[in-house]
Formats: sequence, C-alpha cells, structure tokens
Amino acid sequence: MTTTNTLDLEGIKRRLPHRYPFLLVDRVVDYVPGESLHARKQVSANEPWVTGHFPGQAIMPGVLLTEAMAQACGLMAFVTREAEPGSELPPEAPLFFLVGVDNARFKRPVEPGDTVDLRISLGRVVRGIWLFEARAEVDGNLAASAGIRCTMKEM
Repeated sequence: MTTTNTLDLEGIKRRLPHRYPFLLVDRVVDYVPGESLHARKQVSANEPWVTGHFPGQAIMPGVLLTEAMAQACGLMAFVTREAEPGSELPPEAPLFFLVGVDNARFKRPVEPGDTVDLRISLGRVVRGIWLFEARAEVDGNLAASAGIRCTMKEM
C-alpha cells in the first residue's frame, strides 16, 4: 500500500508567506520528498484579474500561472527539507525566492472554472540553487511549462 502525502490550505500557509489574493496553490494532492509534488489551483471567476485580463474572455495571465508553478516549487523544496533527518518546520520558516524561469512555454489558455494541476519535479540542488521542472495542466492537457530556479534564505 502506498502512502499519499498531502497538504491542506493551512499546511501550505505554514510553508509559504503568500496570502490572498497572491496565494496561488489551493492544495497539495501528493508529494515524494526530493522527487515530485502534485498541487492544485482552482481558478475562480472571482479572482482579481478576471475583469481586466481580458474583458469578455478571461484568461489567467501567464505570469500568474508561472507564479503558481513557482509557489508549488517552493512547497516542493520545503517538504524535501522537512524530510531530512533531524529537520522540522521551525517557527520562522526560511523563504524560497524565485531566481530564474527558463524556457517558459504557454500551450493553452487557463480560464475561470478550470482546475490547474501543478506537477513539479526536482532536478537537483547546485550551490544553493534548487532546479525544478514545472508543468501546469488542465484536464490532462499541458497549459504551461518552465524550468524554475529558487534559492533559500533563512529568516
């Protein structure tokens, strides 16, 4: 029997500093520390960007889709660090900062009502830079992908 590791909204908020309207991950469906993470974002018609991007045909801005992937990468880094022997979530958790986005590609629009599956895989950590491959999918179809780079800063 396999164990599913999940994070609800409170677990996400203990690890990420983002809050409404900029917290773009609603739940973590499963993760394997050091390997992969699957998170979800429910795109609502009530989000602040809907009225202006674009009037009459709302689509989630690519920069916000990229931010959602980056936040999921930050969560992946947290759960990987927490899985290290003797490590636990401290009262003042470190921050993971986005330091690079490579080869970003946008393949289909994301609209209100869509569920975005954020699929993250950890490549490696090189001199304090965490290298991830991120995919955003809707109904199993690729919406966006990017290489994401983050670094950690202890607070």
